Amino acid sequence: MSMTTIVPEQVDLIVGNRHHDPFEILGSHPIEQNGKKFWAVRAYLPNASAASVVLPEQRQEYPMQTVHHPHFFECSIEVAELKNYQLRIKEGEHERVIYDPYAFRYPNLTDFDLHLFGEGNHHRIYEKMGAHPTEINGVKGVYFAVWAPNARNVSLLGDFNLWDGRKHQMRKGPTGVWELFIPEIGTGEPYKYEIKNFEGHIYEKSDPYGFQQEPRPKTASIVTDLNAYTWTDQDWMEKRRHTDPLTQPISVYEVHLGSWLHASSSQPAKLPNGETEPVVIVSELKPGARFLTYRELADRLIPYVKQLGYTHIELLPVAEHPFDGSWGYQVTGYYAPTSRFGRPEDFMYFVDKCHQNNIGVIVDWVPGHFPKDGHGLAFFDGSHLYEHADPRKGEHKEWGTLVFNYNRHEVRNFLVANALFWFDKYHIDGIRVDAVASMLYLDYCRQAGEWLPNQYGGRENLEAADFLRQVNHIIFSYFPGILSIAEESTAWPMVSWPTYTGGLGFNLKWNMGWMHDILDYFSMDPWFRQFHQNNVTFSMWYHHSENFMLALSHDEVVHGKSNIIGKMPGDTWQKLGNVRCLFSYMFAHPGKKTMFMSMEFGQWSEWNVWADLEWQLLQYDDHQQLKQFFQDLNHLYRSEPALYTQDFDREGFEWIDCSDNSHSVVSFIRRDKNSDDFVVVVCNFTPQPHAHYRIGVPEQGFYIELFNSDARGYGGSNMGNLGGKWTDNWSLHSRPHSLDLCLPPLAVLMLKLDRQKTAEVM
Repeated sequence: MSMTTIVPEQVDLIVGNRHHDPFEILGSHPIEQNGKKFWAVRAYLPNASAASVVLPEQRQEYPMQTVHHPHFFECSIEVAELKNYQLRIKEGEHERVIYDPYAFRYPNLTDFDLHLFGEGNHHRIYEKMGAHPTEINGVKGVYFAVWAPNARNVSLLGDFNLWDGRKHQMRKGPTGVWELFIPEIGTGEPYKYEIKNFEGHIYEKSDPYGFQQEPRPKTASIVTDLNAYTWTDQDWMEKRRHTDPLTQPISVYEVHLGSWLHASSSQPAKLPNGETEPVVIVSELKPGARFLTYRELADRLIPYVKQLGYTHIELLPVAEHPFDGSWGYQVTGYYAPTSRFGRPEDFMYFVDKCHQNNIGVIVDWVPGHFPKDGHGLAFFDGSHLYEHADPRKGEHKEWGTLVFNYNRHEVRNFLVANALFWFDKYHIDGIRVDAVASMLYLDYCRQAGEWLPNQYGGRENLEAADFLRQVNHIIFSYFPGILSIAEESTAWPMVSWPTYTGGLGFNLKWNMGWMHDILDYFSMDPWFRQFHQNNVTFSMWYHHSENFMLALSHDEVVHGKSNIIGKMPGDTWQKLGNVRCLFSYMFAHPGKKTMFMSMEFGQWSEWNVWADLEWQLLQYDDHQQLKQFFQDLNHLYRSEPALYTQDFDREGFEWIDCSDNSHSVVSFIRRDKNSDDFVVVVCNFTPQPHAHYRIGVPEQGFYIELFNSDARGYGGSNMGNLGGKWTDNWSLHSRPHSLDLCLPPLAVLMLKLDRQKTAEVM
């Protein structure tokens, strides 16, 4: 039966891609004429020369007629119910049969979903937004949803429609979310959104909620099923839920996956199913090299970190980013682990393997800014959607990036859900939030007149502070036992205090003051250190004010700063002694620990993002001995609860003597929270040894020399105390007993009372 049920103006809206809801015109529609009920089926099929409606169950086919346009087709069918019909389409000499996307009118987003999203409280909005393989009425396909409230039209682009935005126009809901179900496609499909603003300008965007992206330089998102991987870390996850990480040893190995080690591009990476991973060339600076995959990194990085004794691996941002030289800190795909190293399930495998080896995974997270790349979030729907319109609030000119509008509910929801997403889908154990100071201060790196004050006339970004509180409150509510670490370099109060006390809700904060003081101190000639004792002692006065992490990170070994060993004065022996002294003091100091890759074997050159670490140095004894030093230091740290159970309590630390600046020596005690055990620490920050150096101690008995950073096995002079010392009944430093020690040059001693041996003798 043939009849026209539509006017030319309606057809023009579809053909011109100017209709906010193509379902009003396309698809199947019940009509009544002359007392009879029919179904009108309409389809806009660019490039089609003929089309018909196929009813598979009835084995009937109805030719469609062109209406008002050579590629707009319609037919009327007299049936009681029209469900799961198909379209037979002829395009030149080719013919295909498809399900009509506009026959599936069931939205995945409910009114309640949209309400929560609109108020910024849909914690798992990533389960709704983006691309999700699903099944409707027995037909498998992919449901797409994207937030673009200021767009005139949004269409899907992909191989499934030859990247033609006319073929799959999306429907706009009342809150600015566009959606469409496309039948008969599945995982592995690349796609983008074609977005038109009201001026007709077209923007091709990757999916803000996309779970995977094509390897650079391509920028399309890829349909992915994140529920396909089978996890084997249930014991780890359950133990984490019931553990307070602040009372545990935390020694973090910070790594950039793209420059830790490379492989030859002539050796393709094999996948579990026998296929090979596409080769991702690194750089012209390293011809013929490719990145290791997540699975290869699991096989090589994890055993290395485990051998060295670190408790966690911290990854510089693994979210998708277009430029290698950004180190990952300019993110375009917040929900997609970078495809440089493989697929999402490969990254899941990496995390899973870490957990099987009792290693936690921390991921750097970047909610402070995003790049201006055309396929990303910038000017997403033809308006300043994710960023502030006013550059005085919306742009970091120093970095050439844009600032999120934390005051907009949907933007805040995007970021809050993203933090939760990495814990939920990838089982990570912590986030380190990058550049928190840039978020908290409206005048960060801005001159007078280049920033806008808050509502009270101040420089504090109140919306960003509220956002950070919301993030931390939510992730700890869902995942107790995790870490949320702030890279915050200012005196903003209560960064690591709970949100219910008015704090920002992190449970750790990088101690940037300690880092600057200690590196300044160790870069001095040792003779001058006597005049700068405060650099060593000052941090002890405030160590309990926040939950601090001591970090010597990637930022300290780039941009002309030299690597750690290069910062040290003296000849090679003294440089290595200074390195051992610095890190021994760091591990004895209250606070958790983070250090960047290459420091553990004494790389001389600065970190180069394009190259491998200088693994060839390990052929030399000096560098092998330094690596052994770090291995022993980590294992000592993990075996002595006094060094970690009271990092943030006054009771966990007490000075023995901090005033001997003439010798540049300090001594202190670290105490265990759950026993009477304690560790005595003595640091000699000069190359001058001291044969009879006496310190006061709280109890009499035999003190084992647990650790000596000057040991021969580490390349030191092997001075020490022959395994330990008995106390003398000489009071000193307001203590009833004392030890007569030999202090090696540029070294740290750690001693512990041997209660059993003491009891046997006394």
